[in-house]
Amino acid sequence: MKKLYGELKRWGCDVDGALERVVGDDELYMDCLRSIARDEAFFALGDALRAGDRERAFYCAHTLKGVLANLGLIPIYDIVVRIVEPLRAEETDGVLAEYEKLLESRGRLEKMVESAVN
Repeated sequence: MKKLYGELKRWGCDVDGALERVVGDDELYMDCLRSIARDEAFFALGDALRAGDRERAFYCAHTLKGVLANLGLIPIYDIVVRIVEPLRAEETDGVLAEYEKLLESRGRLEKMVESAVN
């Protein structure tokens, strides 16, 4: 776990803050990281964006934003903010490009978590 925590910190994640929120429970934090890395909301967001369903896209992005913030996953959170705010203003310009960056970051997180587990 220390290796993963180090990688996350170097990436810009607030691991210490997240661990405080889970009362230092490493196992719970790992479970949360595994869960968010595979969360269907990432893909539901893409489906909603491609379908032009701004309301559903906003809901998915806003949900991800909260979870990512609580888990201290700041690099991914920052991307989601660049999706949430335009959707809040009922704008979609540039949102799909940010979504692609979001998927890349999600994939990076998933690889980090999987390598820590295996």
